[in-house]
Amino acid sequence: MYNISKKFNIGILVSLTLLLVSTMAYSQEVQRIAFGSCNKHDLPQPLWNPIIEDSPEVFVWLGDNVYGDTHDMNLLKRKYDAQKAIEGYQKLRQTAKIIGVWDDHDFGINDGGKHYAQKEASMQLMLDFLDEPKDSPRRSQEGVYGAYEYHHGENSVKIYLLDARYSRDTLYKEDGQYLPNLSGSVLGEEQWTWLEKELKNSKADVNIIASGIQFIPTEHPHEKWENYPKERERLFDLIHSSKVKNPVLLSGDRHIAEISKLKDSRFTKGLYEITSSGMTHVWKSYKEEYNPYRVSGLVASLHYGLASIDWKNKLMNFQIKGEKGQVYIEQTIQILD
Repeated sequence: MYNISKKFNIGILVSLTLLLVSTMAYSQEVQRIAFGSCNKHDLPQPLWNPIIEDSPEVFVWLGDNVYGDTHDMNLLKRKYDAQKAIEGYQKLRQTAKIIGVWDDHDFGINDGGKHYAQKEASMQLMLDFLDEPKDSPRRSQEGVYGAYEYHHGENSVKIYLLDARYSRDTLYKEDGQYLPNLSGSVLGEEQWTWLEKELKNSKADVNIIASGIQFIPTEHPHEKWENYPKERERLFDLIHSSKVKNPVLLSGDRHIAEISKLKDSRFTKGLYEITSSGMTHVWKSYKEEYNPYRVSGLVASLHYGLASIDWKNKLMNFQIKGEKGQVYIEQTIQILD
């Protein structure tokens, strides 16, 4: 009886601590944020040099940062170590703050969710890869979610990293298509509580919300927030009700790049999503794919994303760039007061 009570009290203490933890804030001035996903440690990685030449202060991993796909944590660690040993990536780590979230392959199992048996051990390896401090709140919670705020004079940008794997309920397929999960959760209640608190307390001028899977697109047959339609609407309702300033969405997973825009009564100016997915490999059998929300071309060449913030003129410019630094697609967004 004593042990059960002790465990219960510790659980309450951990939960309360997670709710009270403030955003990890940094005083460094940020104007450029690079981002990308779908990166195999044993394939050529030609994008690090152009990324470094863009001089981002922050780089955001958007998932599939290595391809683990294993229950063997020693193997997963070796893959993370191999990625850290890549010369170009080592150089970026010296000049930029590296943050990020995972998707299924670095989580450990393709299309996986809360029933993956090694998720706790895998989480610690992922946070080791990101050089997350041993006392970081991200290490004692259910998932790798987190928020980081960076300042530039009186302005600030806040980045929310959502974990769409650790607590995600199962998806099922029929005839090769995912069936909608009308009652399941993507984030789990602990993460939803955290996200609501972080959004409603945000004073940032720009709020970037990142997830391994796409938020806005609804028509393609692959993993996406639309597979959990009530969760998707819950997220959009929360972004709207929180009155958070200048929200922008980032996602990976698809082995393509595109820019989507949701415009409705909640987002009269439009809510943009930039998908950047394909740092070492892309969709080889690419064909045109219907996305009623797409406001750009669709890129199926190796690429990364770059967000440049012009605080003086109150503009954000999001670009998808290639191996030679060439711009494939871009979107400029006004920063509203």
